[in-house]
Amino acid sequence: MPELPEIFIISGQMAETIIGKRIVFVDIKQPKCLNVSVDDFRKILKDNKISSVTCKGKWIIIKAGNCLIEIHLGMGGDILYFTSENIPTNNYHYKMGFNDKSGFTIRFWWFGKIYLYSNNNIDQHEIFKLGITPLNANFTLAYLHQLMRGKKQKIKAFLLNQKYICGIGNVYIQEILFISKLHPLRRISTLKEKEIGDLYNAILSVLKKSIKMKGLAYEKDFFGQPGKYSVEEMSVGYKEGKKCQLCGNTIEKITTGSTSTYICPSCQRL
Repeated sequence: MPELPEIFIISGQMAETIIGKRIVFVDIKQPKCLNVSVDDFRKILKDNKISSVTCKGKWIIIKAGNCLIEIHLGMGGDILYFTSENIPTNNYHYKMGFNDKSGFTIRFWWFGKIYLYSNNNIDQHEIFKLGITPLNANFTLAYLHQLMRGKKQKIKAFLLNQKYICGIGNVYIQEILFISKLHPLRRISTLKEKEIGDLYNAILSVLKKSIKMKGLAYEKDFFGQPGKYSVEEMSVGYKEGKKCQLCGNTIEKITTGSTSTYICPSCQRL
């Protein structure tokens, strides 16, 4: 599943590539991914120009005319650019074409969404219920302290809750918690001030490192190129049975609610 670094990279590439282009057609093979009818989707978007592309958390937000197209890749998928010289195959669920014969396709693995909202009803969508993204300048250490104040839940559950901080998923949480030496099942109420500071620094350093490396190695960018942030770059993730690079103890895989987490039981004591 693409997380904040991958979505940030794709949305940036889209902004550099498709802004100013006029929509001439939309092809939809999976209507259930939409929040409006296929006919309405096509009619509303046709002949509108792309004016901006941004992201919030795991959502890509495209402004076209007086509408916003919001894309969530769900549990996985890809968004790929094409030109008149590189016509896509039929292996897609959604395709948008522009006046210069370029466009992009979207292929979902499962649970993908493409929502269309006008400026009059945009506040109905769940992106307005999302918390701050760690890449936002307002995401400061003081803000994190305030956000965590009074919380009693477990730290991993807190980080996964998109209403608090949006964009971080299971892959990066494992690295963030290892770097900050926090067990995923630690209660927020037990964290000391230094530990919150370490967590804050780990969040920023892990996400920025992945962005610098063009995202996860098994995800593709807008031009079909894979990232370089592989398992080899991770400290504990997906390395069950291997030695911790810091203490030499064996990395374990534990159950944390509905997900699993790789940890070093020595460096990340409960």
